[in-house]
Amino acid sequence: MSTPTRSYSVFSDEDFKLLKEAVRHWIQTNDESELTSKYANLYHRLGRAAGTP
Repeated sequence: MSTPTRSYSVFSDEDFKLLKEAVRHWIQTNDESELTSKYANLYHRLGRAAGTP
């Protein structure tokens, strides 16, 4: 039986903060659309993943 390999994070905490900022910018600069709620949910999930509100 082989030993399990260690998993590494794909994104750093700083990456999550940058992605969250980019999503926030998209939400603020685009009109209401069906995508707005999806981006708002993504913004929220990125904040939780980075440990920020």
